[in-house]
Amino acid sequence: MQGVGDNLRQAEDKPVNGNHIEGAAGCQRSHTASLSGGSLLLAWQLKHKNVLIVGGGDVASGRIESVLVADAHVTLVSPSAGLHPLTKQFIERYPDRITYHDRTFAGASDLENADMVLTAIDDVEKSREICALARERRIPINVADIPPSCDFYFGSQIRSGPLQIMISTNGQSPKLANIIRKQIEASLPENAGGAVERVGVLRS
Repeated sequence: MQGVGDNLRQAEDKPVNGNHIEGAAGCQRSHTASLSGGSLLLAWQLKHKNVLIVGGGDVASGRIESVLVADAHVTLVSPSAGLHPLTKQFIERYPDRITYHDRTFAGASDLENADMVLTAIDDVEKSREICALARERRIPINVADIPPSCDFYFGSQIRSGPLQIMISTNGQSPKLANIIRKQIEASLPENAGGAVERVGVLRS
């Protein structure tokens, strides 16, 4: 019986053939599928990049975790009264990776040296103001719960070691993305992340 590592190694040797792309499981995707309305899904390398996060609540805590996993430096702007318990833990645990400002957004000066901006606040007008400032400076921005103000979305994610899988509904239905994520996660073998690591060793 082949393990997930065997399938991964075979996948590297699969050619792009004609109008179809064949994957590890022999699945084929036709090039005649719709070529509009989607997003470009990327593994964005944020190591040593500066990410400004405005807001400190529940959603912001998830954003902080996501960018810390990617080895980014976080500048967090939020009054302490609005901090989620998990956000507080991150601030206390990673003082060398999170610069925290106990205040509201101050304006354009907060965007200095930012490579990415994430807002997670309830003030819609303030979020749009931050979005406009970021776009004037060509800084990619995500505004929680306002898809038209987003240059990119956060999908529902699975992580097992170096293996990362993202499910995106392009801002249409985060709850449905979460349901699909759980189904995919349940179907993965327990050793998936370890298999990826072993293949990485072989490739190096």
